[in-house]
Amino acid sequence: MIVTMRHVRTIPYFRARPGFCLPKTRTWFGEHGLDFAAFIREGLDEAVLLATGDGMAEALVRWAHECEAANGQ
Repeated sequence: MIVTMRHVRTIPYFRARPGFCLPKTRTWFGEHGLDFAAFIREGLDEAVLLATGDGMAEALVRWAHECEAANGQ
């Protein structure tokens, strides 16, 4: 599954408003050697996010699956 900015902007549970903080998301991508600009344009395969072993990445992948299931995909 491809995780996209839509998922980053709508994930619940982590703040009063949905979505991850974009500046910190950009920093997170850099810390993990991932291209944030490419992610914005194309999304990123869930396997790449899961390979980081990061709990926030795992939560984002779960959210992406929930979104797609709700959309019947």
